[in-house]
Amino acid sequence: PGSPSYQAEQKDEEDDDEDEDEDPLEQFMKTNNNQAKRDLESIGKKKEKKQEKGTRDDIEKEDDQESYFRWLEENPNAGVPIADDDDEDRELQYDDDGNLIAPEISKHIDPLPPIDHSTIQYSPFEKNFYVEHEDIRNLSNQQVNELRNKLGVNVRGLNVPRPVVSFAHFGFDERLMKTLRKSEFTTPTPIQTQAIPSALSGRDIIGIAKTGSGKTGAFIWPAIVHIMAQEQIQVDDGPIVLICAPTRELAQQIHLECKKYGKPYNINSVCAFGGGNMHEQIMACKEGCEILVCTPGRLIDLVKKKGTNLQRVTYLVFDEADRMFDMGFEPQVRSIADHIRPDRQCLLFSATFKKKVEKLARDILTDPVRIVQGEVGEANQDILQLVHMVQNGPSKWTWLLSKLVEFTVLGKVLIFVTRKDNCAELAKNLKESGFTAGLIHGDMAQYDRTQVINEFKKRDIPILVATDVAARGLDIPSIRTVVNYDVARDIDTHTHRIGRTGRAGEKGTAYTLLTQADKEFAPNLVRNLENANQAVPQELLNMAMQNSHFANSRSRYGGGGGRHFALGNRVQRERPGFGSHSGPSSSTSKTIVDSSNPFDYDGPSTKKTTTVGPMTDWRGGSTASSGAAGTNRTSAMKAAFQSQFKSSFVAATDTSLKSHSVAVPSSVTQKRTGRTSKTDSTSTTKRSRFSD
Repeated sequence: PGSPSYQAEQKDEEDDDEDEDEDPLEQFMKTNNNQAKRDLESIGKKKEKKQEKGTRDDIEKEDDQESYFRWLEENPNAGVPIADDDDEDRELQYDDDGNLIAPEISKHIDPLPPIDHSTIQYSPFEKNFYVEHEDIRNLSNQQVNELRNKLGVNVRGLNVPRPVVSFAHFGFDERLMKTLRKSEFTTPTPIQTQAIPSALSGRDIIGIAKTGSGKTGAFIWPAIVHIMAQEQIQVDDGPIVLICAPTRELAQQIHLECKKYGKPYNINSVCAFGGGNMHEQIMACKEGCEILVCTPGRLIDLVKKKGTNLQRVTYLVFDEADRMFDMGFEPQVRSIADHIRPDRQCLLFSATFKKKVEKLARDILTDPVRIVQGEVGEANQDILQLVHMVQNGPSKWTWLLSKLVEFTVLGKVLIFVTRKDNCAELAKNLKESGFTAGLIHGDMAQYDRTQVINEFKKRDIPILVATDVAARGLDIPSIRTVVNYDVARDIDTHTHRIGRTGRAGEKGTAYTLLTQADKEFAPNLVRNLENANQAVPQELLNMAMQNSHFANSRSRYGGGGGRHFALGNRVQRERPGFGSHSGPSSSTSKTIVDSSNPFDYDGPSTKKTTTVGPMTDWRGGSTASSGAAGTNRTSAMKAAFQSQFKSSFVAATDTSLKSHSVAVPSSVTQKRTGRTSKTDSTSTTKRSRFSD
């Protein structure tokens, strides 16, 4: 009875007995109660669901604006134009109506990641090698200012080194001086006279100078001195000098100059740019190079692939810096500068330097010296600019054919076209007409572009048709003529186009062909010609006056341009550097104020009349002609202001003073202007303080 099987049988029998003894009514009520419980539970769940729908549980969640700001923080480069190392020199294309064609989207290049310089042990280095020559040290401050004015150099900064006048003042060794003599350089250019002493002193530099002014030598020669003071480079070491250029052609041009001046010192230079063989560039960097000339995109690729490092860089150069920023290299340039040791020496050179670029440059420079040779972005005055008005496109071709033989006799000819397809078409037409012409544009392979440029340098090709890809940094001294077959997209590009001729003091000629469709460019061209002391054709001026803004500025300032602030009557501005105009006014003497007192004007009846005599031209010490031809910018402005005061203010009499109750201090002595007041019994001669 106590076995487990017996107990299980007894339990089953008891359960059966309970089921048989349960009343049917109880079973019915039990069923109803269970159903009621289930119904109550379902009703409670529905109430909970309704209550959930009425709550605001999305308040703590991210809304669209918060999500957008979070995305901007996670993507700091959002909205920044993307640069491509294989297409650094991508050009803007325009359709037949002059509308901008959207460029193709290029691949993204991430800037270099941030680096903590405090964790890196940098070796100390020396960057101040300049010993001022005795001749320069003995100059007075007045003589230094006169020298800078003669050179046309303006400087800003603290304790700026004095300019020099000879290569002997730089203190270069005999090897470098011998190479300079082989290059047939006699005297340094104006930008070199001020920039090289500053660079040898270890200062950061913002150098702004016209095209062909010798900016390349201004940073290469001090770089040679800087390298020779460092420890010798070892295998797998990074470069000592890093030079960044915006385009492949400019990088190759700088590389050739570095090889030429570095050869006597066994200094190795490597050129790295998009489109070249990256493996070969990495191997060349690993073998060891003192100078690395590169484009920003390719440099970032080399650093990320461990092809080189920037730990030994102590001399950093950005050439054509404004072009880099215009092409969208701002994040890359900033990351490169931040990746190099903070105490490095940094130099920025360009022919144009916009304010936003200058502000960015100040962020990566330390106590810089700003050196401006001439006006910012002005054209080279060694280049004769000629503008020709044509009716339409076919008229351009007719004019070019009639002049091309004459141009090729003088030297090489460079023809600029805006669009790539038009460039190829023009080169084809020239070849069909019997001319030997080369072609270069952004869609060409790097090998083909380099080959064409080399043939153009070797005089195998006398004519080169190019887009703006060749407008920056191409240094070929034998170019005598530049033809702007199509106008540039802006005045800065125009300045760099015509700057391919007239280099290193040589003379050159630049022709610009304009049609009626180019009237929006005409005002900028007029100002460019005036700033370079070039003649402005009347047809060009008439076209520019069709621009309402330009016309209003001319009317407001008396027809002399926006830089001349006419007071009182409107006075025609005199532009220096052109001889006297034909007509009666050219033969008459100029009425000016005695230079001892620029405001000593005695009124209409007693004015001093003197003839402007010959004066020394600051540019070359030659004697200029009388009148406007002999005046520089300062004297022209003084003469204009003086003539305005003469015509706008009349010497007041005693009667007018009394009638207007003007209180004249007793210390002011007034001169009579020729009219005696009858009401003044003392007949005292007085001069109004408003008479000038």
